[in-house]
Amino acid sequence: MIQKLITLDKFINKEALSGILLFIATVAAVIVANSSLGQAYYDLWHTPLGIKLGEYEISMTLTYWIDDALMALFFLMVGLEIKREMLIGELSSISKASFPIVAAIGGMVVPALIYVAFNSENPYGFGIPMATDIAFALGILMLMGTRVNPALKLFLVALAVVDDLGAVIVVATVYTNEIHTQYFLHAAIIYAIIWVLNFKGVTKITPYLILGVALWIYIHAIGIHATIAGVLLAFAIPIGSKIEEKKFLDESRKDLDDFENHIDNTLILNHHQIDSLENIAYNYDKVQNPLVRLEHNLHGLSAFFIMPLFAFSNAGVLIDFSSVNEHFMIVLGVVLGLVIGKPIGILGLTYLADKLKLIKKPEDISWAEILAVGFIAGIGFTMSIFITHLAFADENIIAAVKLGVFAASFIAATIGVILLLNVKKLINN
Repeated sequence: MIQKLITLDKFINKEALSGILLFIATVAAVIVANSSLGQAYYDLWHTPLGIKLGEYEISMTLTYWIDDALMALFFLMVGLEIKREMLIGELSSISKASFPIVAAIGGMVVPALIYVAFNSENPYGFGIPMATDIAFALGILMLMGTRVNPALKLFLVALAVVDDLGAVIVVATVYTNEIHTQYFLHAAIIYAIIWVLNFKGVTKITPYLILGVALWIYIHAIGIHATIAGVLLAFAIPIGSKIEEKKFLDESRKDLDDFENHIDNTLILNHHQIDSLENIAYNYDKVQNPLVRLEHNLHGLSAFFIMPLFAFSNAGVLIDFSSVNEHFMIVLGVVLGLVIGKPIGILGLTYLADKLKLIKKPEDISWAEILAVGFIAGIGFTMSIFITHLAFADENIIAAVKLGVFAASFIAATIGVILLLNVKKLINN
């Protein structure tokens, strides 16, 4: 239990710092895009890059390599988080999972309905206001320090995991290109081999990652968004370690004793000590949980490289509100979906389900705090921008929606922070 809390605390701290980096990257992108370097900025991200493997060739712009390839690693991490939470975390039992699941469903369905209500003739962007940017959201809670109920952080993490699962389903089922069914068999065979490795107890990560690259290639060839390959791979990564903890302790103690018994007066380690250290390192790799180990390794890469790079390459938009006026209903649907739909969906559905005794509100969280978190969850940002690029091809619409996402995220964050700072007054009244 203590180890679990330490791991979660590290996760939250990394997400908080990642949120700060995302903000810096976004501001930098907007400044550069609106400066004399603006044209060079756009030309850079539209540079074509290709890879050819035999007769098969993948050619995309630099932006699409970031959005389709690097973001596949991000979605791999998301998939690992979802699997971990469902097996041993906040979603591992009905009693734990029911409340954040209902909250997340409300926080996805209501924003989507609001968007569709304003864009019934072109509802394709309904997924944009459904998303929550967990890095920004947790970053705000962390910056508020002890003024925020610690239980809210756990609730937001669980909610965001379910929200991510919803985003994965929407991307996989809605935002796809033309389907090329001839590649389904190739992808299915590769994925079956990955699961065979799991069933055979293979815990080394390398074979999974190599096959994961092949899976990504064929998922991309099918026409389904290639980031889904990351999620599929995550679900197949084994969670069990190769050796038991007690065996690891016994063998490590034996190696440490051997290391101590061969201490001498030389300046370097002797071969007995080197062998002892190598044995400990070998057993360390075997006792580690493959899923958690891969998630840990990917989290830093995702938080401090992939997501800031994604933000810098995608957030650059000309501050020109003529595009907003031209596509006002789309932007309005996104803004109201995030600012109004998120808190109404999260608070409204959980409150209704609680009153109907379908779920039970955690005793250490108040309804006022849930409302505040509902607004914080309205920070769509990077995930909303990601889905925007999938939903629309028109650059003017994309630019307008980005401005809407920026505005909505700022408004939602501001309201959420104000509510959290005054939550005790709201409870007492």
